[in-house]
Amino acid sequence: MTNPLLSRSPLEYELPDFALLKDEHYLPAFEHAVSSHNAEIAQILEQDDVTFENTVVAMERAGDLLNSMLMVFYNKCSSDTNETLQAIEAEIAPRLAAHIDSIRLNPSLFERLKTLASRRESLNLDAESDWLLSRYLKDFKFAGAELTAEQRKRVGEINEKISGLEAEFDKRLLADSNDLAIHLPDATRLKGLSDAEIASCKKAAEVRNLDGYVIPLLNYSGHPLLANLEDRALRETILKATLSRGGRKNANDTSDVVKQLLDLRREKASLFGYANYVDYVTAQQTAGSGANVHSVLRKIAPAARANAEREGALLQELMARETSGQIEAWDWSRYTEQLRTEKYSIDASELKPYFEVRRVLEDGVFFAAGKLYGLKFTRRDDLVGYHPDNWIYQVDYEDGRTCGLYLFDPFARPSKRGGAWMNNLVDQSHLLGKLPVVVNNMNIPKPADGDAALMTLDEVNTLFHEFGHTLHGLLSDVTYPRFSGTSVERDFVEFPSQVNEMWMLWPEVLQNYAIHHETGEKLGLDWISKLTAAEGFNQGFETTHYLQAAILDLALHSQDSTPEDLVAFEAEAISEYGLDYSPVPTRYRTNYFAHIFAGGYSAGYYGYIWSEILDAESVDWFKANGGLTRENGEKFAKGLLSRGGSKDSMTLVRELLGREPKIEPLLRRRGLL
Repeated sequence: MTNPLLSRSPLEYELPDFALLKDEHYLPAFEHAVSSHNAEIAQILEQDDVTFENTVVAMERAGDLLNSMLMVFYNKCSSDTNETLQAIEAEIAPRLAAHIDSIRLNPSLFERLKTLASRRESLNLDAESDWLLSRYLKDFKFAGAELTAEQRKRVGEINEKISGLEAEFDKRLLADSNDLAIHLPDATRLKGLSDAEIASCKKAAEVRNLDGYVIPLLNYSGHPLLANLEDRALRETILKATLSRGGRKNANDTSDVVKQLLDLRREKASLFGYANYVDYVTAQQTAGSGANVHSVLRKIAPAARANAEREGALLQELMARETSGQIEAWDWSRYTEQLRTEKYSIDASELKPYFEVRRVLEDGVFFAAGKLYGLKFTRRDDLVGYHPDNWIYQVDYEDGRTCGLYLFDPFARPSKRGGAWMNNLVDQSHLLGKLPVVVNNMNIPKPADGDAALMTLDEVNTLFHEFGHTLHGLLSDVTYPRFSGTSVERDFVEFPSQVNEMWMLWPEVLQNYAIHHETGEKLGLDWISKLTAAEGFNQGFETTHYLQAAILDLALHSQDSTPEDLVAFEAEAISEYGLDYSPVPTRYRTNYFAHIFAGGYSAGYYGYIWSEILDAESVDWFKANGGLTRENGEKFAKGLLSRGGSKDSMTLVRELLGREPKIEPLLRRRGLL
């Protein structure tokens, strides 16, 4: 019993005991938890009578130890991994898939659910319980419970293989990203960067036990340093290294993993009677079908491409003042910032000193959450996180009730995967008596010792976005763990996070956090006007950049056979949509598209813009009703955030808006009308 994962944590909020937790604890804990879960399922099946309590509620209670252990493990794997954890993940992933299938493909369990469904009217279930029964039936159906025994066996084999391959993709991508970090012997080529940015590159080298300077690669097709670096050849090197990740025909090449995943997903879809994997996935989402997704994206794509070309022509003129030649993808950020300064008097480098990380979090993100939802955040430096860089906060409601716990992990490191995300260490559930423990991860370059940790405007926006996911988890108020927080359709999950971005530039919020880290001067309100006026700026690039990745995902998962040449297929798919514009690279290329090959967004990356349709409508709703008020926050929290997956997601939106959502607010926001 020295393994802290073998029982529910005795610490406050059931925070895992990271002070005691070691790598060697994970695998024994997994094996013990799987065995316990199997025993709990066996006990359900031993019951002769079939009731909602001894079947559905019992299934919700079962597996609690396993779920708790997995949340801790996968958070560690993404935030602070090592070779030992990667080996454990490679072993656990297929075994976990097999375990889940042993439950959802169990004919006896499915029969019990169908028996309850046939007695539905006599069960007298409350709304959440009735919806839970519906969701279980759907979960089992899409897991394969209605297939033949032979088909169920094959689905199980496919799921095991997919899980192992996704873990392998993640491992190779992290290794290749670290290998391709740009190492410079001195700072002579870093002209244009601020002193703090140069010091951060020095720090990145020190972390890797290298002399000189290192520019780590990020997870998408770009890099924030491209906006200011004057050395064009270095900009080209950075972007080409980024675009080459996972496709260099070495030990970290992901091509074979990608092809196997596509083959397996196609076979799985066919077993369920779907034409392709896109239709299999979207049938479970709010979109309903791949055709519905394409009907929306094809309305947006032509205008996005046209806007990008207009932007490119302006940047070409600007570039001609400095140098000859055609504008390339590695030039776009640099001349975009110059044009932003010229057109809107916005120099992004002037903003960065006003965005100190701790102040943005506490006086910006937390401040807005307090104004809207009555939340209070208190530092808990006495609690131990999974990494020394963790910041931990207790979260309470204004009336004194306890809400949960929040961990923030701001800085990049070689052991952390790229990007920014939210996940739970503990899911809220009244049934299990649990309060939420939520984590936000970012990849802000860690400053040199003694320097302030400063954020770009994009990073500030990302933090507000990710904290929108956090609010979805913290404000969860459901009975069953199946519905907790972000347990909603994949193409709906980005909606609350995108709505939360609106408060970044809300005057009352901005004035509270945008304070110069040296002078104490507040950022002038005139900046709000400038930034608001520039909201449609560069949206041709941003929309095209995103749509290329979204349609690439759909194309890869719609084919009758897996393409042999992934690079050629990628180019063809983007061209077919009319989005082939070389100065704008796809946000993710196939070989490092972790969202779809390791992150749960396969055939679902469209969900960001799908959710943004609802986001744009909700932003208009907030503004029309007075903006940053407790009344609005109360309505949004009670009507949507607190409900998690306990009710049909689109019904929640219709109830909030009082009507069907429309696409026009999104098109207007992105300058596409």
